[in-house]
Amino acid sequence: MTASDNASIRAVVVGDGGRLTLAEVPRPTPTAGEALIRVAAISLNRGEVKTAFAAQPGWRPGWDFAGAVIEAAADGSGPSTGTRVIGFAPAGGWAELLAANTALLAHLPDAVSFEAAAALPVAGMTAQMCLAKGPQQAGRRLLITGASGGVGGFAIQLAAISGAEITAAIRNPDHEPLVRRLGANHVTIGAALADDIGPFDLILDSVGGRTLGTALSLLAPGGACVNLGGSEGAVTEFDVSKFRGAGGTSLHGFAGFYELQRSPPSVGLAHLVGLVAEGRLDPMIERRAPLSQIDAVAHDLIDRKFVGKAVIAFEG
Repeated sequence: MTASDNASIRAVVVGDGGRLTLAEVPRPTPTAGEALIRVAAISLNRGEVKTAFAAQPGWRPGWDFAGAVIEAAADGSGPSTGTRVIGFAPAGGWAELLAANTALLAHLPDAVSFEAAAALPVAGMTAQMCLAKGPQQAGRRLLITGASGGVGGFAIQLAAISGAEITAAIRNPDHEPLVRRLGANHVTIGAALADDIGPFDLILDSVGGRTLGTALSLLAPGGACVNLGGSEGAVTEFDVSKFRGAGGTSLHGFAGFYELQRSPPSVGLAHLVGLVAEGRLDPMIERRAPLSQIDAVAHDLIDRKFVGKAVIAFEG
């Protein structure tokens, strides 16, 4: 008997000690604006994994997924039954069946695998939305900190497509070949940013701490810095005279689900999928594993045992 025949389905839930486990949960019942999706593949993001490890037992994590519609939305919105789709969920997306808001779905062409698509939503759209900040002229100078991470890797590729001049800041010199392959023109290596690089029209920072403080002094007139993380620390000190003195500079605090209220997610997802189908965007899948190994893969992700994206396939 298949999951679609049962009153319960398999889903990833948080177990004791933050361990990611499989459990039987009730089959979802879509609302009028939701389609029922049979999930084929999911991917992991550091933010959701950290949240899951600290969550109470029984909580259901999961943002990114790809699969096929088995029941179209009752209100007629979104894709029809049988359509291959890519999407994301605010939570609980790591399940065999998912009732998904149709505004958070996009059509997935046959040329793009479920695994490739599953790697895109949160990291790819975060990079896409961050790059929409600040000056938009061709040849703009861009600095990306934490550039070998999921968001950083997509940001490098998308910026390169737009013709930006990209400086990638990384800590591990072993990652230099990767960021150069993705499109970085320049690479700076080390725990702290040098203060003699730049200036930059746009800075994407996922590190915070001292790195963000230095970055704010490297902005060109009219430049913008977008902070989307704080792996180095939540507290930042910076030279306000340099930040202000460049003229017209800005600091933008990026919160993904807030940003998604301001632009249609389905449009951004469709654009990313289209670039993959054209061979212009690499999903950067570094680790593939079956659902039974999700806890081990999640720990490896947090321990930085690989770069790039981790994709989990749902077995039939």
